[in-house]
Formats: sequence, C-alpha cells, structure tokens
Amino acid sequence: MINMNITNFRKNVYGILEQTIKFNEPVNISTKDGNAVILSEEDYNGLMETLYLTSIPGMKEKLMEGLNAKLEDCEDFEW
Repeated sequence: MINMNITNFRKNVYGILEQTIKFNEPVNISTKDGNAVILSEEDYNGLMETLYLTSIPGMKEKLMEGLNAKLEDCEDFEW
C-alpha cells in the first residue's frame, strides 16, 4: 500500500490514479481529519464479491474444501 498525505496526492492525482488502476496498488491518503483508501475498481469488486460469498452460510467452508481438494479428485466439466 502506498501512503501519502493529501498535499502530495493533489499534486499528482491523475498519475496516482493511473498507477492504482494499472498495478492494483491501494493508496492510503492521510489528512488532518482522518485517512482514506483508494482502490482500483477491480480490487473493490473482488473485495465485495469475497464479502458476499463469505456471508452465505456454509460457503466459506465449501470454498476452503475446494481449495484443499486435489486436482485429480475433481470432475471435468465442459463449458
């Protein structure tokens, strides 16, 4: 995560946003009133999907079971 103050962010907002989008690197911007974090839309959507999936009862366990499954134990599907 990149950390910077609001003054430095203002100086190069376009370049910082382009880097955040291109490299998915979050930016923490500090101000006198608190901090804000800027994420790429791709990272934000991934975070929201993860929160949604883990909110479904039993889904976290199923995902973990799938992560631990051996590839040869999985069925082949044709799409």
